[in-house]
Amino acid sequence: MNIALIGYGKMGKVIEEIALERGHKVVAKFTKDNPVTASDMSGIDAAIEFTNPESALDNIKHCISKKVPVIIGSTGWYDHLNMVIRACNENNSAMIYATNFSLGVNLFFKLNETLAEWMSAHDNYQAKLTEIHHTEKLDSPSGTAITTAEGIISKHPRYTNWEESEQTEQSTLPIKAIREHDVKGTHIVNYDSEVDSIEIKHTAHSRKGFGLGAVIAAEWIQGKTGVFTMRDVLNLL
Repeated sequence: MNIALIGYGKMGKVIEEIALERGHKVVAKFTKDNPVTASDMSGIDAAIEFTNPESALDNIKHCISKKVPVIIGSTGWYDHLNMVIRACNENNSAMIYATNFSLGVNLFFKLNETLAEWMSAHDNYQAKLTEIHHTEKLDSPSGTAITTAEGIISKHPRYTNWEESEQTEQSTLPIKAIREHDVKGTHIVNYDSEVDSIEIKHTAHSRKGFGLGAVIAAEWIQGKTGVFTMRDVLNLL
């Protein structure tokens, strides 16, 4: 498979290493000095996009217009998600978007929803989220934390929205965001009562988990059209 990397920072280099290990070729590396929007993308089987909220939307739209399947790791652009989905379907193209491509995190998402459904029958427990990332992370709370919060809201009738705060109203799920040096990503869900606490936690030890998931997603999408998430890739629907 011929892969194009859109964004060649720390994540791009990790993805390149994993792609080569799995027998693929990295045939293009696009950066702000060599933008993907100036390329006709010929000979590319899949593009993997890890940039930033400011450039992601144009990058995604360009891949869609060229009918190159795009794996989207950037977050912060989801206000335009419905428009992008429409464009992808109208162009008969393909894309996978995810707030986190780690296989473990996506299993964590599923576990989180199952636990939320169980806990909805126990009013004496109050849920809260904590996410910890490196100081270079631009968005807060993280996209992974937001996905986790939305998973709880979808399965636990008490919660109707989330808020970045340590304390909230009963119906609002609090998310505490912490920034520390060189933390790859930690997400914790707590259910606390007066007598005990229940906790689930995912800790990323390196960026390789994100990179591996992105390359697996690029392999999976070959020959497909439509809009997918990692739930489709991992058959977690």
